[in-house]
Amino acid sequence: MSHQGSQQQAIAANLTKRASWREYLELTKPRVVALLLLTALVGMCLATDTWVALDIMLPALVGIGLMAGSAAAINHLVDRHIDAKMARTLRRPLPTGALSPARVLAFAAIIGALGYIVLELMVNRITALLTLASLVGYAFVYTMYLKRATPQNIVIGGLAGAAPPLLGWTAVTGEIHANAILLVLIIFTWTPPHFWALAVHRAKDYAKADIPMLPVTHGIDFTKTCIFLYTILLTVVCVLPYLIGMSGLLYLIGVSALNIGFLAYAWRLKYAPKKLTAFNMFKYSIWYLMALFILLLVDHYLFS
Repeated sequence: MSHQGSQQQAIAANLTKRASWREYLELTKPRVVALLLLTALVGMCLATDTWVALDIMLPALVGIGLMAGSAAAINHLVDRHIDAKMARTLRRPLPTGALSPARVLAFAAIIGALGYIVLELMVNRITALLTLASLVGYAFVYTMYLKRATPQNIVIGGLAGAAPPLLGWTAVTGEIHANAILLVLIIFTWTPPHFWALAVHRAKDYAKADIPMLPVTHGIDFTKTCIFLYTILLTVVCVLPYLIGMSGLLYLIGVSALNIGFLAYAWRLKYAPKKLTAFNMFKYSIWYLMALFILLLVDHYLFS
């Protein structure tokens, strides 16, 4: 029996089993959503001089989290054939047959609708609509079109993933503010070096799946140069909250240290790479963004 035949039998057997909550949780990409919710929380806190009221904070985080999880589940659904070809993703619930496409679609629709209802009824309409726009941008515009259409997919599509601080801000104030846009700009600028580092590490997988990621279409050396240039741009953008008076000296010192680390990884990846340099930079970038937003939060409440 061929390997493909064995795999199809295994998938068929899995579909007859009752899926556990773990498979559904995996669909939502909980680690990614947790980071998004952290940035949304910081957006809420920076929008006010006092602590955010729980009757706003909790439903806002629940609604944003549910809709982000829905977008992630749709991403799983649309990319299931690609995921089956890549070592990093072949054990996800759809490629293994742990969940059927129909179940995933129903799950995504239910939690997405619940999330919108929570935001519409318990927060405000602008936050609900902006979160819906973010879901459509990631799940449909990026996943269904941009990802397969252009090597700049992650640059253009990154705007959807950069929205949570704005969503947090509007949840508290009901309006869009320049400071919230700056928080979005930080994540927007961070996304290409973050994701391209992973793409360099997994370039063969993306080539096998016929996804036009930058290392596949323009080569790894060109991608490393882009990563380095974007990291320099990120360093400049991340100083702006201090320069406009949005944050203080604690943030400036902390983000400067974080930027030195990010630049060191980008330089090493470009000029002195080792086998795991790209993957280590990818991991560092996650901690970088988490630490940056925690710095913004601590600086805001201790020194504002």
